[in-house]
Amino acid sequence: MHRRFAFLDHPGPLAFAHRGGAAEGRENTMAAFSRAVDLGYTYLETDAHATSDGVLLAFHDHTLDRVTDRRGRISELPYREVSKARIGGRDEIPLIEDLLGTWPDVRVNIDVKETPAILPLARAIRRTGAYDRICLTSFSDLRLEQARRVLGREVCWSLGPRGVAALRTAALGGGYGRLLARLAQAGAPCAQVPIGFRGLRVTTRALVRTAHAIGMQVHVWTVDDPGWMGRLLDLGVDGIMTDNITGLRDMLKSRGQWHPRAQ
Repeated sequence: MHRRFAFLDHPGPLAFAHRGGAAEGRENTMAAFSRAVDLGYTYLETDAHATSDGVLLAFHDHTLDRVTDRRGRISELPYREVSKARIGGRDEIPLIEDLLGTWPDVRVNIDVKETPAILPLARAIRRTGAYDRICLTSFSDLRLEQARRVLGREVCWSLGPRGVAALRTAALGGGYGRLLARLAQAGAPCAQVPIGFRGLRVTTRALVRTAHAIGMQVHVWTVDDPGWMGRLLDLGVDGIMTDNITGLRDMLKSRGQWHPRAQ
């Protein structure tokens, strides 16, 4: 019921290196992304923030405080200041354009964290010609809709929070009513969901089955425990995002489901 997106065209479950593999190095650094690619990862995950003068960064937090040797909110600082920050005291914060340009065959899942990042993101995707290599997601339905509209060209995207809630409701109710029809009509090719949220189980066999009934993939974040990786794969999920990139690779290898990037 959904048209195919090149981003999702990959054999077996998709393995995403979340922030480059945060459990095994400094998150959202070119060193972390490079290690994931060297391990064979085709899919990276990162976040988009823009400085006050519109420079787009691959960085998770709204502020520099947690992982760098500087402080301040990124959207309120010019790039000349942010560029001095070092992740873990050593690594520069990478530009998303550099991430997209360094590995032209690698696919990048991008979480749009703030509205000011939307225009710079559109420019970066346009300059690198990465339309088929990115998937947009956001914890804001409005922000996700704005980003898709500004791009001016259809790209892969994941359900926003309202869509995920509707998918879960459809799964709990058997999944074949008006709600499911509306989800199908929305056209999102994938749902990116946690195992659970606020004490409620989100990723269930029923949810996976319901998503698949309308041609939608299910990707689960952020899964670092090998036991959970195995259980989710047994449910039939289509992708896993992890900080434990060695663990996920080894799990998929053991099941004959590891399809590494061509070196």
